Amino acid sequence: MLSLLQTALELGLVYSLTVLALFLSYSMLGVCDLSTDGCFTLGAAAGAMVALSGHPLLALPAAMAAGAASGLVTALLQTRLGIDSLLSGIIVNTGLYSVNIAVMAGSAQVNLNRTDTLFTLIRDLLENTPLAGQYRLAVLLLSLAAVVLLTLFLCTRLGLAIRATGDNPVMVRSSSINPAFTTLVGLCLSGALTGLSGCMLAQYQRSAEINMGSGILTVALASLLIGRVLVPRGSILLRALGAVAGAFLFRLVYALAIQLQMPAYMLKLTSAVIVALTIALPYLKKQYPLLLRRWNAKGGNVPC
Repeated sequence: MLSLLQTALELGLVYSLTVLALFLSYSMLGVCDLSTDGCFTLGAAAGAMVALSGHPLLALPAAMAAGAASGLVTALLQTRLGIDSLLSGIIVNTGLYSVNIAVMAGSAQVNLNRTDTLFTLIRDLLENTPLAGQYRLAVLLLSLAAVVLLTLFLCTRLGLAIRATGDNPVMVRSSSINPAFTTLVGLCLSGALTGLSGCMLAQYQRSAEINMGSGILTVALASLLIGRVLVPRGSILLRALGAVAGAFLFRLVYALAIQLQMPAYMLKLTSAVIVALTIALPYLKKQYPLLLRRWNAKGGNVPC
């Protein structure tokens, strides 16, 4: 059970970077970026190739730059070509499949078993110290750093402009703020976080493959909504921490499903059910008093 919790925590922290990216683009900016799956794989592919060349630390900024480029293209399609945000994400996600294979030198998979990664470097650094064997703490530190930096950014003037764009773009435009620019910055930062998350997963599992980003948007959305249920209101910092906690809880449910020997093909359905229940929960909570009155009007017993 302890190993199950540890694995869920580690993977939850890795995926939490994508959840934070969605927190920025979806919750703050009001844009549902459907290119997340391809952007995640792009970050993994770029990071894996840089690590394979012998630079596992440089793989992190390389993956972030690749993810930011993906977000830039998505933003330009929306703001300069007038394409709907959902269609822009679909177009970029489709094109990234070919781009990702090209980044991986025409291969569908890159193996990192024989090269150094961020985790092996930290493991060697912590050897013969009281923290020996705790090299995966790097994921925790990186996730917490992302939460703090994102919170600080969203409290700056540009961050406030991004939040205002998501709330009321008409008001932002009347305040002499260019919503196209704030959208571009927001999606670039979101893409950078997504790419970093993909890079961390590739180095964590020591491989990158073309379909590793499949379904990541669903996972991130489910985690974000679980975090919203945990922290429905509060400061940006608390809501961001709630998103990270949601990523951990989602991976825990996922791990329990695997532990119960659920068939692999059922895991996608599990993700979809979790998303649906999480989205419906606030609505059902509001409808419960009405259903209770109807039940009592019919002379039924009060439901538990």
